This record gives sequence, structure tokens and C-alpha cells, in this order.
Amino acid sequence: MANSGNSAASRTRNNSGVKPGVTAKNGQAVHNKILLALPAKECSALLERLEFISLPTHSVLHEADETITFAYFPNEGLASVLNVMSDGKSVEVGLLGTDGFVGTPLVAGYKTSPSRVIMQIAGSAFRITAKELAASIPECPQLTQGMHRFVQELALQSQQVAACNRLHKVEERLARWLLMCQDRIGGDVVPLTQEFLAHMLATRRASVTVAAGILQKAGLITYFRGVVKIQDRSKLEEACCECYGMIVRQTMRWQDEARVR
Repeated sequence: MANSGNSAASRTRNNSGVKPGVTAKNGQAVHNKILLALPAKECSALLERLEFISLPTHSVLHEADETITFAYFPNEGLASVLNVMSDGKSVEVGLLGTDGFVGTPLVAGYKTSPSRVIMQIAGSAFRITAKELAASIPECPQLTQGMHRFVQELALQSQQVAACNRLHKVEERLARWLLMCQDRIGGDVVPLTQEFLAHMLATRRASVTVAAGILQKAGLITYFRGVVKIQDRSKLEEACCECYGMIVRQTMRWQDEARVR
């Protein structure tokens, strides 16, 4: 087990605040960080094209190999990027919430994706058609830059998670995954079943049961009827593998580099 870098993790969580006073045309407060980072002119123009929608758990935002019809800027909840095999089995390769957007291939002018994206935790999003997003890109340079930066952050996640799933113990991977969830949803409660966790961690349900038991016995989490509650974040950071800290540190480094420019 490796210390994941508490100071960087704390910065990630402390920077999750919402810029006050930004609302959509329907009066809905904006929490998505890409949208909040836009200058007023771009934000106003884009919000006119966005539709606010609720997204129940397991909502499919786009399916693998099918045309992407919408991009989504999550305003609440948690989305999961899944690689789907020919036999129907899937494994999570990325997580996103208010930090990002769904529909990354659209930024490069592509129309399809090899991945499925679903809502892992119910929430909401601002949705825009692929056609309208394409029209917005040349008009909104800061939006385009923000989306490109998130694509890089998501690629970092995928690379590190691939190594993590191959090299680290299930309880370390579970700790890493719970920390990543908490960073994106903000609360201490993560409503997920063991079956779903098994898909996310690319392992058997029995292995998740054992891993959750180890973390619960150590007083780091409690797990009951499909709900995981983080009891001690600091110790959970100590219990996870090095991958969480590597993702957080590199993301924060990129954000610092972006501010210097």
C-alpha cells in the first residue's frame, strides 16, 4: 500500500466549489467545472444551446460503436466510461462528474466511440446536440481548450487504471476507486452494489466482498445494502495503491501549468 499524497488530494477536493451566480436560462445553477471556467460571453452563448436533463442511475449517455448524438456536461452525479467486450462483459476505464463532459470524440470531429458511458450514480447534466457542439467549437475557444484538457485527464485515468487493475490488490483498487468517486460527488456516501463494483474493478464479486470486508474491518468504510460510506478518508488514502496519488498529482500539475500560461 502506498501513501497517495494527501496535500494534492485535499487541493482537488477544496477546488470543487461552485463559482457563484452562474445559472442556465431555466434558472438552474451550473456546477460543471468546464462551463464555470468559461468567460461570460462564451458561457452565455453556450448556455442558450444547452438543455438541462435529469439522469437516473444506469442511463446510457452513449453506446459503443453507435453515433454520438449528444454531448453532456454533468451537473451532478457520476458517469462511468466502460470498455465492452464481444461477450458483453465490461470494465470501467474512466470516471467523471462535474469535472468533465461526455462525448470526447466529438472534440476531434469524430462521430462514434469504442466505449459505453453510463450514469453510475444518478444526477443531471446540461446536454447539447453533436451538431450544435460542432458549431460552438469555433465560436468558443475557451470551451474547446477546456474540453481538450479534460480529454487528456481522462486518458491519464485510463492509462493508470489499466496498470492498477493488473498490478494491485483488490482492496487497494477499491480504496483508490472510492476516493476517485468521492472527489467527484463530494459526499461520503457512495450508493453501489457489490456486483456493480465487481464490474468497475474488473474482478469477481466474491473478491469485492473480501476487499470491502478488509476496509470495513479496518474502520475505513462501512458497507450495507448497496451503500458504501467512507468513514476515514485519510486512512483510506493510506490504504490505496499509488495510482490514486499519481492521477491527482499529475492532474494538479497540469492545472497549475494552465494557470501559468
